[in-house]
Amino acid sequence: MTLLTESAEAAAFCRRLADEDFVTIDTEFMRERTFWPKLCLVQLAGADESHAIDPLADGMDLGPLYTLLADTGVLKVMHGARQDIEILVHQDGRVPAPLFDTQIAAMVCGFGDQVGYETLIARLTGHRLDKSSRFTDWSARPLIERQITYALGDVTHLRTAYAALRDQIEENGRMGWLGEELASLTDPGPYVPDPETAWQRLKPRSRDPQFLSVLRAAAAWRERESMERDIPRNRVLRDEALSEIAAHPPRDAAALERVRGVGRGFGASRAGGELLAAVQEALALPRDAAPAPLQHDTARGPQPVVDLLKVLLKSKCEHHHVAQKLVASSDDLHRIAENDEADVAALRGWRRELFGADALRIKHGELALGAHGLAVALMPVTGEAADRSELQTAAPAPNPRRRRKRRRRRANGGEAAGATDAKQA
Repeated sequence: MTLLTESAEAAAFCRRLADEDFVTIDTEFMRERTFWPKLCLVQLAGADESHAIDPLADGMDLGPLYTLLADTGVLKVMHGARQDIEILVHQDGRVPAPLFDTQIAAMVCGFGDQVGYETLIARLTGHRLDKSSRFTDWSARPLIERQITYALGDVTHLRTAYAALRDQIEENGRMGWLGEELASLTDPGPYVPDPETAWQRLKPRSRDPQFLSVLRAAAAWRERESMERDIPRNRVLRDEALSEIAAHPPRDAAALERVRGVGRGFGASRAGGELLAAVQEALALPRDAAPAPLQHDTARGPQPVVDLLKVLLKSKCEHHHVAQKLVASSDDLHRIAENDEADVAALRGWRRELFGADALRIKHGELALGAHGLAVALMPVTGEAADRSELQTAAPAPNPRRRRKRRRRRANGGEAAGATDAKQA
């Protein structure tokens, strides 16, 4: 067993890891019954040593662990790091730094969008991981050897994956690409819930200022209540109830208890009183103090152009061995098709060099796409073909449903006219 349950053992291990160039890290946690994720296990590995630290052991002091994670002289390697970082920021208030996320690195190396750890290890090492303990209750004690072996596999194989991805990225000269993506992980802001923006999780489509003001107030109350009591949001009040409260703001306890999903007696409780007060405060706000409506509709560039850009993106990413999602999103393609100056990452930096510049040339008829064997080829449009007056565009095919509707309208109009003539006769 390599489970450390004594503070002195964990501290000594962390001191040894402080001499390493990098450490691999993973966590196991539970959050089904809590608002905050409950840290249940921390796995770490250096070049030759790996252990799991038990945060739930009596008297366990995690201070040396957090000192190691904040040590800027040691690179912290994780896979799909955001959830692990969220837990560690909640525990310690700091983002581990510097970071290397193998999931992001795999995208830079062309392994696809958000490749899973099991798949990545299989492709890089040929090793098939045993995932039989994937759904373990990590808060239950004691942990058995099989569970510890499973958990440590998430950091021991990560050493090999990190080395392979690092070497490939350095060889391709893409460390700058990776650095841009990793920078977004180091801002602690996204890992700290903001009650005032909690309403956005419900993705309301209403644009009514009163609705949005009340929804913001009710969702913020629920967020604070959930954080304080450390229980899931829906255990406090379900999303549907918040939307109903925003649509039909209750003025008193009786009206609040008529909201579907609100329990009897809730209106007269301390929590019910606080929620009602928040609702009344929101109702008193002027319309211009309401939050701005969410923008649900993405840019809708001309679809034929977007389709061409999709082919170009796929071809470029396959040729350069980089994940499409890292270069441009579907929304980016629509925005580029709509506007040459679109504020999207695909038109800046290395992405513009790899894809964006040619995307604009495709859009303006300066490049054409063609087949070259089994591959897609880019061909400059020259001579008469480059003259836009010479280009022919196919008109969209008539919509048969619209044609049927027009025929029905003409038929109905004819009948009405005939009836009028008959009456006049």
